[in-house]
Order: sequence, then C-alpha cells, then structure tokens
Amino acid sequence: MTDQRPQYGEIATLDEQRRAAGLPPLDVVPAVEAGAAPAPADGARTGSAAARPRPVDRVVTIALLAYGLVNVVMTGLSYLDFATAMNQMMSVLGVDGEFTNYAEGRTWGTIAAIVLAVGWSLTAYFSVRRLRTRKLSWWVPLVGAAVTLLVASVCAAIPLMNDPAFIDFVAKTAGQ
Repeated sequence: MTDQRPQYGEIATLDEQRRAAGLPPLDVVPAVEAGAAPAPADGARTGSAAARPRPVDRVVTIALLAYGLVNVVMTGLSYLDFATAMNQMMSVLGVDGEFTNYAEGRTWGTIAAIVLAVGWSLTAYFSVRRLRTRKLSWWVPLVGAAVTLLVASVCAAIPLMNDPAFIDFVAKTAGQ
C-alpha cells in the first residue's frame, strides 16, 4: 500500500506555506516594484508610504467631507427654490428685474440639486475607499467639489441664460 499522506503544500494555505518556509504572510509583504529591494524576511513592516497611518490626512479628509455635506444640503435646498435663489443673485449683481423663467428654473434647479448630492456621494465613496487603503486622500474632496461645482453651475446657468431680465443685463453690460 502507498503512503496516502498529503505532500507539502497540498492542503496548506499560501500563508501557512509561507510561515513554514519562514516568510511573512502576504498581507505584510508590500508589492515589490522593478528595481526595489525585496521585503525583509523577518516579517517586520516596512516604512512604506502606503502602509503608514496618516492621522492628519484622515482628519482633513473627514473635515472636508463634512463641510461639503453642509454646503451640498444648503445649496441643494436653495436650488429647489430656484427662482428665489436667482432673484437674490441677480439683486447682488445689480440686475434690474426679477427671474421669470420658472419652468426651466424648477427643472434645472432640481437637476443641479441631484448633481450636488450624487457628486458628494461619489466623492465620499472614493475618499473612504482611499482612507481604508491608507492612501493619501485629502485631495479627493477638493477635486470632487470642483468637478461637482462645475457641473452644477452649468445646470444653474442654463435657465439663467434664458431669462429675459438677465439677457437684458448682459446686453447692457457688454455694450458699455
């Protein structure tokens, strides 16, 4: 009768095989890039930038997300009452008259509010994902805010550019 015992590595997991060979588990070993030195065999964590905790980055990222959430809620609510928001903006600019493009304003204001909510949600998702992998993430809320603001501003500009009072203001300003 032949020996039925499993041979080395037939049943053992990859981490068990590495431990038996005196190597650290795979979750401790950083990826080796071309030309980089291999990980130390004693299992000690290296000082790579990706593995280091960044408490300041975490605090700044969370603070920016919280600030963004407050802005999204406040701006989104004002976009849902688009005519009032545009009247306030037009009075600050010195536009004679009131915003009267109500139907388009309601539609595009709602779209802009949705864009703000979706933009913040995606920004939060990518920020948290980078935080969990301990990658530098403070810049994600800034880029997300810039992109979201650009798209929401275009949505808000569409009904404004079709308002008679604003068109008259632009024509007078351009003629001076």
